[in-house]
Amino acid sequence: MSSHAKLMEELEFPYCENASEKYEKLTKIGQGTFGEVFKARDRKTKRIVAMKKVLMENEKEGFPITALREIRILQLLNHENVVKLIEICRSRGPYNRFKSTFYLIFEFCEHDLAGLLSNANVKFTLGDIKRVMQQLLNGLYFIHTNKILHRDMKAANVLITKNGVLKLADFGLARAYSSLNQKGGPPRYTNRVVTLWYRPPELLLGERSYGPSIDVWGAGCIMAEMWTRSPIMQGNTEQHQITLISQLCGSICPEVWPDCDKLDLYDKLEVPKGMKRKVKERLKPYVKDQFALDLLDKMLQIDPLKRVDCDTALNHDFFWEDPSPSDLSIMLSRHNQSMFEYLAPPRRRGHVPQPQQARPPTDQHFERVF
Repeated sequence: MSSHAKLMEELEFPYCENASEKYEKLTKIGQGTFGEVFKARDRKTKRIVAMKKVLMENEKEGFPITALREIRILQLLNHENVVKLIEICRSRGPYNRFKSTFYLIFEFCEHDLAGLLSNANVKFTLGDIKRVMQQLLNGLYFIHTNKILHRDMKAANVLITKNGVLKLADFGLARAYSSLNQKGGPPRYTNRVVTLWYRPPELLLGERSYGPSIDVWGAGCIMAEMWTRSPIMQGNTEQHQITLISQLCGSICPEVWPDCDKLDLYDKLEVPKGMKRKVKERLKPYVKDQFALDLLDKMLQIDPLKRVDCDTALNHDFFWEDPSPSDLSIMLSRHNQSMFEYLAPPRRRGHVPQPQQARPPTDQHFERVF
């Protein structure tokens, strides 16, 4: 047995309550970044919670770094539009009384946005869409103000309670960021983040010095999805995704985005030339509101420096022109059943996140969506 594993067995965790004693598991509701998720009930208070099992794949290395990072970040973030981490519990298996299983206990949300959008019976009015995006951008503005990047924005990671409160969830790929590293230069992060269909062009081209604008691109993809009801750019490879982005947003070139040709993968991928920007034109048959089209256009800018930030987006006319953002609880009251959709396989450590839907997307599918 390694020294790490022995240490984990011998440790006592006086502040970690016993999971099975405190909570009664009701049903498995999905698969998160690093473990299974269960709906459970607090035996004493009867409060419904979500229990996220921490996958101890490499126990020799101790507690998973992704889980530690998520715990630390969620402890720092306290906001209505960010999912709340209630506590961390542990339980010991029946066959090995020393082997611990850890659970992160979250507030329970009845719906996720991917599930709602996949259900044709769920109708979003323009006011409903405004309220969803207002809350989503509020949550992002808060985490960005606290120097946190989410790095996995997609509809499946946007939860909504039955009372209509939106919560950003799954911070397993999130991290703190800064504008400078310890030596005074630009920081360098991994670009192997964000599910492919929501991944911005800078990450696809190998950028490692990035900031909040990567989350804004994902938020723009989600906003368009509120009307199309399906992810708008469904690439099956990085090359395919760059092609789809170029078809919608125009060619990625230094005239549009200065110095993009200096990125590591610009010459390694085939970047389509001579493509016109068609964001408004392609989305117009779905998105009838001119203010929505304008905001989408600003969120889906190829150059990350020209992409709108969350604060500016929240002040956009889209949110201030009639109709006003609606109370989502009215629409959700017609849909009592939880609509969780978990189509992604369990994510392995070091595994690049892939889209949450399994059908093989093609250029022809892209043409059908628009």
